[in-house]
Amino acid sequence: MLTASLTRVLGPAELSDALAVLDLDPAANAFVTSRVLESGLDPVRLGGEMWGWYVHGRLSALCYYGANLVPLSAGPDAVRSFAERAVRQGRLCSSIVGPAGSTAALWSLLEPFWGPAREVRARQPLLTTTAMPPGITPDPRVRRVRRNEMDLVMPAAVAMFTEEVGVSPLSAPDGGLAYQARVAETVGQGRCFVRVEDGRVVFKAEIGAVTPRICQIQGVWTAPDRRGRGLATAGLATVMRHAFAECSPVVSLYVNDFNTPARAVYRRLGFTEAGTLMSVLF
Repeated sequence: MLTASLTRVLGPAELSDALAVLDLDPAANAFVTSRVLESGLDPVRLGGEMWGWYVHGRLSALCYYGANLVPLSAGPDAVRSFAERAVRQGRLCSSIVGPAGSTAALWSLLEPFWGPAREVRARQPLLTTTAMPPGITPDPRVRRVRRNEMDLVMPAAVAMFTEEVGVSPLSAPDGGLAYQARVAETVGQGRCFVRVEDGRVVFKAEIGAVTPRICQIQGVWTAPDRRGRGLATAGLATVMRHAFAECSPVVSLYVNDFNTPARAVYRRLGFTEAGTLMSVLF
């Protein structure tokens, strides 16, 4: 039996307290911090609830409950309370993702109720860098996706998601509308970058989360027939240049530990390990 819950849903008045907790781990919390900075704590704008764990009246941990379930700066007691609330509300998320320790603890409590998972990725290195890589020339053909080019970028975005997650976003109950909206958001913000050859995207990456302290690159993909030719290394150097110039002093990303080619690319680009995330996919 899980312990009695000591969590509650945060409201707009607690924004500064929530940001203080998120700032405890800028790299691991980048995605949620970015959403909170853009949308505040109103559940409709945020796309989910933000649960707060209080100790002696002080906000000490958070858990985002939306399309993903994300424990943030959560110790064992907070994790138990978040798990109880998640069991009570039921699973609406497509994944649990966050720092490996708290995510593993949360999943151990939720698995009897929410399991089995489709896949568990127990170790996903979280990487950061603070400088452009020496000796690597950014690809001049990598450019921003224009707002009228959704038809150009969507096949690559769907291919990336399907390869990464194991299911097509088009198989979602909404037929992929939510995923298309997320891609359109990054395009509209000028944070989706591609290299186009003969009318098709052969490289793609996005700056998916931006905070004053750190930004996160996501959705990195190279067309299968163009892999092994350095497109990802040079293309990411271009994206990194934009990220440093326009977004944040630190650039981050995370990678599956079994993705040896990607990890080699990131090492060449100067990324080093800053932590470990974990994902549970449903």
